[in-house]
Amino acid sequence: MATEYTGAAVKIGVMGGTGLYQMGGLTDLREVNLTTPFGDPSDTITIGRLDGVEVAFLPRHGRGHRILPSEVPVRANIYALKMLGVERLLSVSAVGSLQQEIAPLDMVVPDQIIDRTRQRPSTFFGDGLVAHVAYGEPFCSDLSDLLAVAAEATEATIHRGGTYLVMEGPAFSTRAESQLYRSWGASIIGMTASPEAKLAREAEMCFAVLATATDYDAWHQSHAAVTVEMVLANLAENAAASQSALRKLMPIMPEERHCGCRTALATALVTAQRLVPSQTIQKLGPLVSKYMS
Repeated sequence: MATEYTGAAVKIGVMGGTGLYQMGGLTDLREVNLTTPFGDPSDTITIGRLDGVEVAFLPRHGRGHRILPSEVPVRANIYALKMLGVERLLSVSAVGSLQQEIAPLDMVVPDQIIDRTRQRPSTFFGDGLVAHVAYGEPFCSDLSDLLAVAAEATEATIHRGGTYLVMEGPAFSTRAESQLYRSWGASIIGMTASPEAKLAREAEMCFAVLATATDYDAWHQSHAAVTVEMVLANLAENAAASQSALRKLMPIMPEERHCGCRTALATALVTAQRLVPSQTIQKLGPLVSKYMS
């Protein structure tokens, strides 16, 4: 079952990561509680205006950080935002750095993913409907470019591009794992960009990540034992810088999208409609209604 949202479409969504449980600067606030066919999202969704632009904010781990990375109801989160009309989804993510040049407190707007997760549902499809979305470029390049421009207008050091390695967690890496990921050319390591990016693509949302480095992970001699205390010490500063970047992004966001994200399902749906169970079409209505009546 899904509850309905009857308000005006909110086209921009923000997913807050560790340390970002509420969005500063939002005005005209209202809260929305939605239920989806994939369960309830992580928390109440807050809708407000950020520098005059309407935004839907959802804390990924719930307020008070109650939800493990492996327990985040990602399908419910993305589906609920789709119900609101979100077209562009910005994810703020705390990460460890796997490269010397990416120092703690730096920001990264990655352009690739290596997915090492094992326990997370990563598609909306099944139950009689098969879809294979293109995923060679997991982040929207148009949105990522805009996000990088906005981040560069802050006082933080910004790195454009790089590979985000997504680990299962919740434990941090062993030193051997950290060195292995470095040998693969990964830039940063975190626990949430996948399956968010896959599901956002299936939902035809533009998706980009603003990753904030909190530490050097286990490979670095000075960070050989990453601790929660070490990570938390940098989170408040990272959260403030992230919010500053998001505020600077709003005025430069164009009204229309011209990327392939907006039609990602157009050539992805494989199953003939006459063979798809009606309950599956109904369940996935916000995603497939424009392709299946």
